[in-house]
Amino acid sequence: MKWSIGNKYRRIEDVSHEAMCALESKVSQCPWRQTFHVQPITGLLNDPNGFSYFNGEYHLFYQWHPLEPVHGLKYWYHTKSTDLVNWENAGIGIEPNAYFDSHGAYSGSAIEHNDELYLFYTGNTRDELFVRHPYQCMAVMSPSGHIEKLSRPVIDRVPNGYTDHFRDPKVWKEGNTFYAVIGAQRTNKTGCVVLYRSTDLINWTFEGEIKTQLDPFGYMWECPDYFTLQEYGVLIFSPQGLEAEGDQHQNIYQSGYVIGDKLDLSHKRFNHGDFQELDRGFDFYAAQTMLNPEGRRIVIGWMGLPDMEYPTDKNGWAHCLTLPRELSIKKGKLIQKPVIETHTLRQKEYHFQDAIFDEIKSYEGFSGDTYELISEFENGNASEFGIELRAGKEEKTVIKYNAITKKVILDRSLSGKPVGLDYGTERSCAMDADQIKFHVFVDRSSVEIFVNDGEEVFTARIFPDQTSQDIRFFVKNGSINIKATMWDY
Repeated sequence: MKWSIGNKYRRIEDVSHEAMCALESKVSQCPWRQTFHVQPITGLLNDPNGFSYFNGEYHLFYQWHPLEPVHGLKYWYHTKSTDLVNWENAGIGIEPNAYFDSHGAYSGSAIEHNDELYLFYTGNTRDELFVRHPYQCMAVMSPSGHIEKLSRPVIDRVPNGYTDHFRDPKVWKEGNTFYAVIGAQRTNKTGCVVLYRSTDLINWTFEGEIKTQLDPFGYMWECPDYFTLQEYGVLIFSPQGLEAEGDQHQNIYQSGYVIGDKLDLSHKRFNHGDFQELDRGFDFYAAQTMLNPEGRRIVIGWMGLPDMEYPTDKNGWAHCLTLPRELSIKKGKLIQKPVIETHTLRQKEYHFQDAIFDEIKSYEGFSGDTYELISEFENGNASEFGIELRAGKEEKTVIKYNAITKKVILDRSLSGKPVGLDYGTERSCAMDADQIKFHVFVDRSSVEIFVNDGEEVFTARIFPDQTSQDIRFFVKNGSINIKATMWDY
């Protein structure tokens, strides 16, 4: 279906209550609605925004186009939680109703200051020729939850040398000074990140471009996020325009990070190592982190990608967010583990321990469409082994380890309704290990697989038939010992 500019920027306020109820009913009947992931009530969800802890609660906003599963007029939708697992819908957080965000409240971040939560975001506008003019804007949330936008932008122009692709501010504080990184595109159509500074969150000074060892590296860097962790500096961002190379950069756009020395704020220089992808799967983008009151650095991502069609589009909605993941650094890599709070989702437990020889086996209790599964494979001589998830007569999603090539492989070629076929049906990464542990979270239309305690992660949307609920363990050309525990959700 082709969309006109008028349809794309239609406002939820202009749609009747009856029409919205009809859309909500259509969405609710979709068999792929998730059960323990943040998802939109209607329409399209994309980037997580304003991820923060304030006034005793976690706050998480996301980009939301409520009327259709297309990238149209974006609102900030607000959810909140006390435990990072059970999220309560709190309604629209930022409405695009001012001259500086007339065509969408785009991505941004949040920081607590003076007992209020400051929301820093990009206002998207289009002129009569449909030329983009971005503004960096601020809204303030009180302890009662009331959100009020400032009457004018806090950054009202793009610096010389950069295009109108200038967005997604991420703010943090060092000492008495606030800093923000913004994703940008130079006029030569290459991506980068720029730095701003403020003493009050209202008046911002352009400091310049952050110098990195990635130049050129794609045509636009979206959703930058800088933080320190274990005495290292970390820059997460989503570069667009990278060419596929081996197992790397296989998605339409990538999301990853570089680790190095702490950012030299005075010289705007960041010395770092190689770019590494955050997630090895099919559907992960626009990651954002926050530091919780216990000092844990937690990341959450959009479980989807721009410029892609998904099977739920015809049901009136698209996309969800990943589970929150706790970050740490080990041997120059970000380690991601599901937050421990996910343990509260566990219900009935099943367990087995077995030695499998060149076969496919199922076990009592190991089935379903929403569950957590931990499987450990060791002391084997097989050439390949793994698990078939959401398996049925003709469907299966496969996570496996090839002991010959020393690679972990996720195969969704038979996962159900196809998605993203232009970008392949397998994702893989190198891992030389004697023992393999797959920690799997399966929801109605997704899998998140943490390999060897978060050394690698594979995330994918899948769209199987409701009857495809089997879990099968397999071994090829040899034997291996397996022990597994599953919890119903």
